[in-house]
Amino acid sequence: MNFYSIRHLTRFRYAHPISESIMETRMHPRSDSTQHCLNFSLSVSPRCRVFSYRDHQGNTVQHFDIPGEHNQLVIVAESIIEQQPSPGVPSFLSPDAWPALDDLIESGDYWEMLLPSTFAVETPAVTLLAKQMDVARRDDPLMLVQELNQRLFEYFEYVPSHTRVDSPIDEAIVSGKGVCQDFAHTMIALLRHVRIPARYVSGYLYRSREDHDRSTPDATHAWVEALMPHLGWVGFDPTNNLVAHHRHIRTAVGRDYADVPPTHGIFRGRTDSELYVAVQVEASETAPALDRKMPIPEDWSVLVERAQQPPEAPIPFIDLQQMQQQQQ
Repeated sequence: MNFYSIRHLTRFRYAHPISESIMETRMHPRSDSTQHCLNFSLSVSPRCRVFSYRDHQGNTVQHFDIPGEHNQLVIVAESIIEQQPSPGVPSFLSPDAWPALDDLIESGDYWEMLLPSTFAVETPAVTLLAKQMDVARRDDPLMLVQELNQRLFEYFEYVPSHTRVDSPIDEAIVSGKGVCQDFAHTMIALLRHVRIPARYVSGYLYRSREDHDRSTPDATHAWVEALMPHLGWVGFDPTNNLVAHHRHIRTAVGRDYADVPPTHGIFRGRTDSELYVAVQVEASETAPALDRKMPIPEDWSVLVERAQQPPEAPIPFIDLQQMQQQQQ
């Protein structure tokens, strides 16, 4: 059994004061058969009331509105997670696995994870890549997904910030470079090409000194879950050529990144904005105290504003601009 303490800092800073921020966050880790969120808190500055709801995929979403004038927005999410060992994934399935998968699809509601979505679409570049990688209904579904996981790991060069948060899938495929978001979207599109339900997973990856993951340790992470007969949803991390295990901490699942960005919002104002994101994941063998105060890292202390006054009254509407962060 493993325990993880997670701290996720997001700061939006504006060149000129804005009059309102409206934001949704998906930073609350999920609880399921192997992962349990023991504690979660979300601190927002300037101070405001934070509300929450659960979407149709079971993701917990926090949302808030800051109507007063401000020149920066700071969000700090803190979580304590208990992870139990995941069941082992076999090397292959039974000979009737493809018909069994089709029966599973017919008996369930998986259409969202089979159709094209905002970023996981079957473009000519995806079709060509499918031919190059021989993505077809052969062997069994699990063997195909495991092979594809490795081939995408070898095909792509991991280059932070090479693509944008809204980059189409073809940019990474044509250049052969990208971040975990691009790896995941490409794999999802290829799996749906052969009618394997696939979904996008947003979360964190813990990395110790012994691990040699390519993904950036101080950022959020993304990977893929594929529906397998007899196994259910199985996680695959093409960025690091891993089957998802206890180091993968899930916060949200959806059709692709458009469904589950860590932050998604708009603000009133016409100004340039600057985004800063930092993530810390610490592991322990025993459960940390749920009411303990996690120390603020020295390089964060200047960023974490502790507002003492309630938000000011709103000023007239000026303009609306989007606020999002990319997953690395």
